[in-house]
Amino acid sequence: MLDVQQMLRLWEQGDPETVALWSQLNAWVYTGFDATYKSIGVSFDKTYYESNTYLLGKEIVEEGLQKGVFFRKDDSSVWIDLTEEGLDQKLVMRSDGTSVYMTQDLGTTDLKFQDFHNDRQIWVVGNEQDYHFNVLFAILRKLGRAYADGLYHLSYGMVDLPTGKMKSREGTVVDADDLIQETVEAASTAADEAAKGKLEEFSSDEKAALFQMLGLGALKYYLLKVDPQKRMQFNPAESVDLHGNTGPYIQYVHARIRSILRKAVELNVALEGPVSAIQLDVIEQQLVFLLSQYPQRVAEAGTAYAPSYIAQYVYELAKTFNQFYDKLSILKETDPIKLHTRLVLSKAVGETIQKAMGLLGIEVPEKM
Repeated sequence: MLDVQQMLRLWEQGDPETVALWSQLNAWVYTGFDATYKSIGVSFDKTYYESNTYLLGKEIVEEGLQKGVFFRKDDSSVWIDLTEEGLDQKLVMRSDGTSVYMTQDLGTTDLKFQDFHNDRQIWVVGNEQDYHFNVLFAILRKLGRAYADGLYHLSYGMVDLPTGKMKSREGTVVDADDLIQETVEAASTAADEAAKGKLEEFSSDEKAALFQMLGLGALKYYLLKVDPQKRMQFNPAESVDLHGNTGPYIQYVHARIRSILRKAVELNVALEGPVSAIQLDVIEQQLVFLLSQYPQRVAEAGTAYAPSYIAQYVYELAKTFNQFYDKLSILKETDPIKLHTRLVLSKAVGETIQKAMGLLGIEVPEKM
C-alpha cells in the first residue's frame, strides 16, 4: 500500500518514468475497451478521464475549505462531516495532498456541467456505489452548486452467472468478450436447431452476421428486460430461447413479418394506402391498441429511467402478433379488404418492433 501511495504521489508530481508506465498501461486498457465496445455497438460522444479532472477536484476542495464546508484534520487530510444528512465523515483529499475518487468525481461533475449546462446528470453505476453517490451529491449541495438537485444515480443490481457471484478482487470476474462469444455460440446452436435446414440459403458470412446479431440481442435484451435495480442471474442458454421472453424470439417475429411483406410484394398485393372501414377481430384490436401505446410506453420508460419498460412492451407486441398470425390468415385471406388491413397492421408492428429494439441497442434481422 505504501508503494502504491508513493507511485500516486510521483504520478501527480509528473515523474516521467511513472507517467510513461501509466500511459503504456492505459493504452493497453483503452485498446481492449475499444474492441469490446465496437463488438457490442457501443459508442460515446465524449469521454472524461479522471487524470484530467482530479486537479479540478482539488480546486473544489480548496473552495470548500474556504467556505467552511470541509475541514482539515491534524494530519492535513481534508474531510467533510455529513452526519446530519444521515451519512458519515468522508475523506476528500489525503494527508499527502493526493486525490481520492471523491475528489475526481467532484471535478468531473463540475466539468460536465460547464461543458453542457445540463439540467440532469444521470450516473449509471452499480448499487455497490450507492453510498458514494449519496455523499457526492450531498457535498455538491453543500457547496451550493445550482445543478446539484438534478444529479441522479441510476443504481442497477449486480449480474450473477449460474456459476455464482462475480468478485473482481477474487479474480472470479467473467471476461466480457468471453461472455459475448459464449452467447453468440449459444445463439448459433439454437438458430441452427430451429431453422431445420432453412439457413442453407445463407452464405457463411451471412450466417456469422446473423448469429452475432442474435447473440448480442440475446445478451442485451436479457439484461435490459429486468428492472435495473434488481439483482439478476444471466444464463446464456436461457437467453437465446426462441420460444421465451428473449431477444431472439422478438428478432424472429420481426423476421417473420418481413418475410410476409416480401411475399406480399411478390404477389403484387398493395402494402400502402388507407385502410377501409372494417370490423376487426379481437386479436387485431389488441394489436392496434398496443401500437397506439408505443409513445406512452417510451415516455414512461424515460421518466422512470427503466429500459425494462420498453423491453416488456416489445415482447408483449411480438407475442400478440404471433397470436394474430396463428389465429388469422394473412396472405391466404380471400377478402381483399381484410388482406390489405392485415398487411398494413403487420407492417406497422414490424416497424414498431424495429424502433423499440433499436432503443435497446438491438438490431433485428430481415430474415432468419
